[in-house]
Amino acid sequence: MSSTKLKLALLQMDIQIGEPEANFIRAERMLTEAVSAGDKPDLIMLPEMWNTGYALDRIHELADKEGVRTREKLAAFAQEHGVLLVGGSIAEKRDNGVYNTIHAFGRNGEELGAYDKIHLFRLMDEEKYLQPGTQTGTLALDGTPAGMMICYDIRFPELFRKLALSGVKAVFVPAEWPNPRLHHWRTLLQARAIENQMYVIACNRCGQSGETVFFGHSMVIDPWGEVIAESDDREGILTAEIDFAIVDEVRARIPIFEDRRPTLYE
Repeated sequence: MSSTKLKLALLQMDIQIGEPEANFIRAERMLTEAVSAGDKPDLIMLPEMWNTGYALDRIHELADKEGVRTREKLAAFAQEHGVLLVGGSIAEKRDNGVYNTIHAFGRNGEELGAYDKIHLFRLMDEEKYLQPGTQTGTLALDGTPAGMMICYDIRFPELFRKLALSGVKAVFVPAEWPNPRLHHWRTLLQARAIENQMYVIACNRCGQSGETVFFGHSMVIDPWGEVIAESDDREGILTAEIDFAIVDEVRARIPIFEDRRPTLYE
């Protein structure tokens, strides 16, 4: 495998709302399945809030305190199998409240970075139960700069552009994006890839929580905006290969960053 290439495995889970034990068992099963495949991935990714789902009315009792359980298990798995791991996001309890947080790990189990969801989704009352993040999320994947954001964040192009201007070549997006907004999901992800000339790697959940149906359709999109891999609405593992060298080629062919006129945008 070239140093510019990564084989990906996205775990499109059916999350059980308010059942952390069941979700940990399911995540462990899918992680094991991913590394047992004939073509072992370099990087594995999980969806948003996979430990609890959106059980917001009980989130303070269900959330992982300081993320200890999740971080220990994911770090150990990454080290044991020598894989990069973007751990989706979890409900994480801290002294000042609960956050929707991503933890990412390197091949030796070291934590590469963390990110708290900045934009809280009022349609699901997130702002009533969760604390917003205050910083962008970045990490290095075998030396290549990448970014992290969560679900609703993709509706804010300024966040993608900030990461792109810092040199990021891929953004990882765990999500719980529901019906009926599949068109929004696909269009926004492709637009963010095209306008920032980067890979966008989005892992959505599937299944149903209460009356809300989640359509899956996890996606890997290249810097031209082409969908190179996409799931259906069922639980499963989506695989793809990306090549960061393509980001440099696209940015050289259409020099949008050199042609920006930011003084006119402010």
